[in-house]
Amino acid sequence: MRDATPQTIHLSDYTPFGFDVTSVDLTFDLAPRATRVRSKITFAPRAGAADTRFFLHGENLKLIGASIDGTPVTPQVTPEGLTCDVPDRPFVWEAEVEIDPQGNTALEGLYMSNGMYCTQCEAEGFRKITYYPDRPDVMSVFTVRINGPHPVLLSNGNPVTRTQGSAEWHDPWPKPAYLFALVAGELVNHPGRFTTKSGRDVELNLWVRPGDEGKCAFGMQALKDSMTWDEQVYGREYDLDVFNIVAVDDFNMGAMENKGLNIFNSSAVLASPETSTDTNFERIEAIIAHEYFHNWTGNRITCRDWFQLCLKEGLTVYRDSQFTSDMRSAPVKRIGDVIDLRARQFPEDQGPLAHPVRPESFQEINNFYTATVYEKGAEVIGMLRTLVGPEAYSKALDLYFERHDGQACTIEDWLRVFEDTTGRDLAQFKRWYSQAGTPHVKVTEHWDDAGTYTLTFAQSTPPSAASPDPQPLVIPIAVGLLSPNGDEVRATQVLEVTQARQTFTFEGLASRPVPSLLRGFSAPIVLERDVPPGQTAFLLAHDTDPVTRWEAGRTLARDSLLAMIRDGVRPDADYLDGLRRLVADDTLDPAYRALMLGLPSQSDLAARLSEAGTTPDPDAIYAASEAMRDAQAEHLSDLLAGLYADHQVDGPYAPDAHQAGKRSLAGAALSLLTRTDGGTQAMAQFAAADNMTQQLSALANLIRAGKGKTALDAFETQWHADRLVMDKWFGLQVIEAKPEDAVATAARLTEHPDFNWKNPNRFRSVLGALTQHHAGFHAADGSGYSLLADWLIKLDPVNPQTTARMCSAFQTWRRYDADRQDGIRAELDRILATPELSRDTTEMLSRIRGV
Repeated sequence: MRDATPQTIHLSDYTPFGFDVTSVDLTFDLAPRATRVRSKITFAPRAGAADTRFFLHGENLKLIGASIDGTPVTPQVTPEGLTCDVPDRPFVWEAEVEIDPQGNTALEGLYMSNGMYCTQCEAEGFRKITYYPDRPDVMSVFTVRINGPHPVLLSNGNPVTRTQGSAEWHDPWPKPAYLFALVAGELVNHPGRFTTKSGRDVELNLWVRPGDEGKCAFGMQALKDSMTWDEQVYGREYDLDVFNIVAVDDFNMGAMENKGLNIFNSSAVLASPETSTDTNFERIEAIIAHEYFHNWTGNRITCRDWFQLCLKEGLTVYRDSQFTSDMRSAPVKRIGDVIDLRARQFPEDQGPLAHPVRPESFQEINNFYTATVYEKGAEVIGMLRTLVGPEAYSKALDLYFERHDGQACTIEDWLRVFEDTTGRDLAQFKRWYSQAGTPHVKVTEHWDDAGTYTLTFAQSTPPSAASPDPQPLVIPIAVGLLSPNGDEVRATQVLEVTQARQTFTFEGLASRPVPSLLRGFSAPIVLERDVPPGQTAFLLAHDTDPVTRWEAGRTLARDSLLAMIRDGVRPDADYLDGLRRLVADDTLDPAYRALMLGLPSQSDLAARLSEAGTTPDPDAIYAASEAMRDAQAEHLSDLLAGLYADHQVDGPYAPDAHQAGKRSLAGAALSLLTRTDGGTQAMAQFAAADNMTQQLSALANLIRAGKGKTALDAFETQWHADRLVMDKWFGLQVIEAKPEDAVATAARLTEHPDFNWKNPNRFRSVLGALTQHHAGFHAADGSGYSLLADWLIKLDPVNPQTTARMCSAFQTWRRYDADRQDGIRAELDRILATPELSRDTTEMLSRIRGV
């Protein structure tokens, strides 16, 4: 076991590995408690290497023997790897190790899930399989032989041979070890085929456990759609003869892009109308696309080191967002991304976990698979495309693929292709990669009677430990101007704000315009402006940009909620009137109208109060949110039944954007109807539902109405054998509980016979749901903090990755009152005092705690 004491690794200390790896041959003799792995690796000293020490990573390995060019050697072995004297010429290293897949509960390296062997090697899991330079800049061609009594034996690349009890695979494309994959077990496949634009016939397989065959069709179609889209939009086609996806129940993340053999958390690939919601279908479509797109942005071109993680993840998230926008509704997708960014990434930027998109240092790389790297990293790509334009972006990407195919690259390599194709100097733009924090941009305006209108932007980024002296960034702000009667008098124009204070002028206007700012959410910033009375309501009614129009509605709702919390006033009439007009407009996309009915999250309201110098009270925030929901229900009461009835779907269920949008608006209407009819309509829907979207929506409303007991029992009886549906059953009870019941509900569910706390999906379905229940988790008596801490202490020695990620629930602790701060501080200290705490969790809690 490696040392749990955190050791800081710095980007500035990067040194290339002193050897090239020209080929890797691996042989696996599978056994649950004693798998043997034989490696044969050809090394060659790298000319001019600064570090010629031969060190191979290795953890939890039993070394059976090793040799160099056939001569046995005795390397020096430590818990983190081995060193050995080697020739100063090319040589063949051979080693045999023994590992324990069944005992590997951390779910990284080679482990077992319900009798199936599978792997997870990103970021540093391969070192738990055999001794190897486990770093992303070491790339090689792999040949893998698997021996075992399993009907399905899979690895990367193309199949070479298959006999009873044995299979050989060869991947012709050099890859780092983190992309290695192996799967063996009792599986059945859902087959398909795809012909690339150059005529390559590709065999497609989605491998699942027996009994899950009926949940594969959507995933297969999503894969084909992704392959087609990548050819059409990015000119990238698939490069092997086979593409395999495997569904695994026990998996720490959503999915993994291993070359030619993607391994998926079952929840991210299995779908059917009866067991999956519209949201599940859209998520599955996006994740399948994301992992497939990694074939080029992550596999063919990978990261030089883990500090460059955003090079592959930010770019690929941006690509999958483009894909979803094309497959579904672009405005709805963009608004969803903004909501997610504010819910997950902004809190990182504002708290002790703040770090740049490309960190300068880390102690445990697993802790940097964050919203900042992924979602903010994607926003940086989007800003770059906005600044250079779609054509220049495409040209730069073509050069990127041509220049760097087969290489392990850096952010500098990425930006250089844009500089070379556009002639732009991106030195200042690069600060988005090196500077932590969310920029705040204050906007002021001036109008003169000569028809000149000016906008002045003042940008600042709050200093943090990660970026104590932040400098001005390049911020693209998309702006449109509206006339007083709602006509657009200036189409969208992108203003490049590069200075701490900068003014832009618009001339020749007949009257003072109303500005529509940050259209499309063109930059991940906080926009601050003293808005004249009535102007936000005007934008809600007239703005031609769907994102800023939604933003106007969200601003009115947020400001009204904050006033209700602070001053005890009634909900804002302008907001409710504007919402009514918009929801009644049947020319608008139903999914868009459903989003308009949404409210800012309670966590977001807490953040806003804290920023304004008010200590947030979770109970008061909950009460105000409930009062606003009641006000919406009352104000729209004569529309709700019609909205609900008009947006029922006739005919068979389809998970497409059209039907999903109708169900979304019907579901939003049902949520408000339940507040006035006591759950009558929800009961009828639950009884009649033939798809999970409507069944789960009805169940949620019945729980909120205090009438969920019978429906919950019926749901459990119906779905007790389906582990993914039961995850929904567990989570819904916690997230929909009254604040005073949330902790007790979660605690009760942890005692349920089907609560398998070692399964990450099930653990998150209960404890993760509790952390998402703002008022419940932040119960004044500290019981939410204590319950989570108890379970994190229990989980850490079994699965450090999931434990560390769950610790982020505590990251905003300093915004609350003294008693809550004391409660959280005590739990943080209790966890940190746990003997042999993993370094994953130690690093996370130390950063959150500030020690």
